[in-house]
Amino acid sequence: MNRLRYFIEWQLYGVCTALGERIGIPVVRIRTWFIYISFLTMGSPLIVYFVVAFWMNMKRYITALRRNPLWYH
Repeated sequence: MNRLRYFIEWQLYGVCTALGERIGIPVVRIRTWFIYISFLTMGSPLIVYFVVAFWMNMKRYITALRRNPLWYH
């Protein structure tokens, strides 16, 4: 059960963790406020969350390509 929980937290809460580390706010507080705001606004912050998650994934993909020595001949 813990493996499932860690996997879900690693996949779903990567945005909150990155935001918390960048701003310097505890991640638990960001997650809590995100849940509160999502309930109050009928889930509209989920769109922002998915956009940021997509952007973080693309950033990771681009930096991985830059590190690949075979990509640049």
